[in-house]
Amino acid sequence: MGLAWSHEEPLADMMKNHVSSYKDLPIFIYQFQNKLRNEMRAKSGVMRGREFVMKDMYSFAATEEDHEAFYESSKQAYSKVFERLGIGDDTFITFAAGGAFTEFSHEFQTICDAGEDITYISKDRKVAINEEVLSEKTLQELGVNREDLEERKTAEVGNIFNFGTQKGEDVGLFFNNEAGEKSPVWMGSYGIGVTRLVGVLVEKFADDKGIVWPEAVAPYRVHLVGLNLDDQEVKDYAEGVYSTLKERGVEVLFDDRDNRPGEKFAEADLIGLPYRVVVSRKTKDEGKLELTDRKTQETRLLTEEELYNDLTS
Repeated sequence: MGLAWSHEEPLADMMKNHVSSYKDLPIFIYQFQNKLRNEMRAKSGVMRGREFVMKDMYSFAATEEDHEAFYESSKQAYSKVFERLGIGDDTFITFAAGGAFTEFSHEFQTICDAGEDITYISKDRKVAINEEVLSEKTLQELGVNREDLEERKTAEVGNIFNFGTQKGEDVGLFFNNEAGEKSPVWMGSYGIGVTRLVGVLVEKFADDKGIVWPEAVAPYRVHLVGLNLDDQEVKDYAEGVYSTLKERGVEVLFDDRDNRPGEKFAEADLIGLPYRVVVSRKTKDEGKLELTDRKTQETRLLTEEELYNDLTS
């Protein structure tokens, strides 16, 4: 049995069945896959485990120009992902070791006290350097002064590697170019650590009550908490609100258990969905619903229609 945490070689080998001419390129393929690693320092829950989920992507191009263009577009695409997750301002494209292929690779490092990497960051210059490659030579090449860099603990949430033509040459992935000449394919590898990213989001946004999920990745948008459900009229009303929210495309988790209100509220905060909606005998009699923003803890009383409009706007 073979276990791998990246799959450049087998995928490049697979591409031999699909690439023979420059007309077949460029090709971009991706996968989400569970990875296994003999991690000697497994700790911090999902931040560093022996099993984790990665989003892998691989690019195959005919020319250096096409390859570099996609490589740069991937930087921007990854940056947009982290912006949507609310960590864009704290995530930096970071110069890191390039291995046998290039002088540098690029990591996406997020400032996080639970992180295990040390990154030197200049927010003004928008330059970040992994501790492993920090040297006078690197500083000179990047035109950065050591005193302008701030040392921060970070967590690596993504990385991209420029393999040039070396991977193609190593595995024998060639194509016929426009002149009919045999040429190696240009390759790149791009990854986001999905499992670790979840851990980083929890570490960044949790408070003393529990998790605070960003809306972009929350498993549900609304936590509907039903109280006084032993009253059939209240139960019917709560189930009606639940059905209407679903019909209007709102992802909702309905807590219809026979538990105490305080317990339900505490568990709603612990789970950390973006919004909590409370239906009770009191709110039903008032013709209002209680909407609480998990992040700000702001609570408003809204009519049903106001609630639906607010959550679907």
